[in-house]
Amino acid sequence: MEYECLRCETENSVAVITLDRPRVLNAMNHQLWIEFQDALETVRLDPAVKVVIITGAGRAFSSGADLKESKTRTPEAYRDYLETLQAVSRRIIHFEKPTIAAINGYALGSGYELALACDIRIAAEEAAIGSPEARVSSSVTGGALRLLQDLVGPGKASELLFTARNIDGREAERIGLVNQCVPLAELMPTARRMAEAIAANAAFSLKMIKKGLRMAREPISLEALMTFEIEACLACVATRERLQALEDFHHRKDKS
Repeated sequence: MEYECLRCETENSVAVITLDRPRVLNAMNHQLWIEFQDALETVRLDPAVKVVIITGAGRAFSSGADLKESKTRTPEAYRDYLETLQAVSRRIIHFEKPTIAAINGYALGSGYELALACDIRIAAEEAAIGSPEARVSSSVTGGALRLLQDLVGPGKASELLFTARNIDGREAERIGLVNQCVPLAELMPTARRMAEAIAANAAFSLKMIKKGLRMAREPISLEALMTFEIEACLACVATRERLQALEDFHHRKDKS
């Protein structure tokens, strides 16, 4: 599929999906959502890709929904749009490969929610992150009601959603909303270094660990989770990657 609204590039086992509508601050229209889903499926099926970075071109990660389209939607069309939005968020949350949001600028509304759905978030110091929904008579989507509380706690989540104010990268790091805050010039190098450190590890192990982390956040007993841990470990040690890792270990030991 040829993309009009984004770019997807792969290097050193890391795929970078860049939202590319800089003139409208990467506002999310119908075409962008179609292309984004296609890009996700492409990198999911590519065995060479172990980690995905999502970022934006220009001054924004994404300013959220494209309001030009919102004005013309019927209630039925709006429901279809919201269900598509939720489906994309689910795909990111349940994506089997680790995902990193590199928040370069404005991350508002559904753009903010896209970052929340990722496993790791790195923000530029000057990023502007927030949910304006209460200010414009709307409400949040993308699982943000759970994801935001998981990151910053219920009190801070309530404050951010009720006030509809934006925060910068430094405050986002302080409250635990992002893993790291760096100068804008260091954003993509930092995200790439982290992605490459993750990609140096076994793909199947990453998949099992990510699945277990997601299960641990759901209503599941500790016993059931520990049973999964056994099965996941057994599945990992039976892979070719495990045998190669053991062989490499013994080879290094023999040389030392």
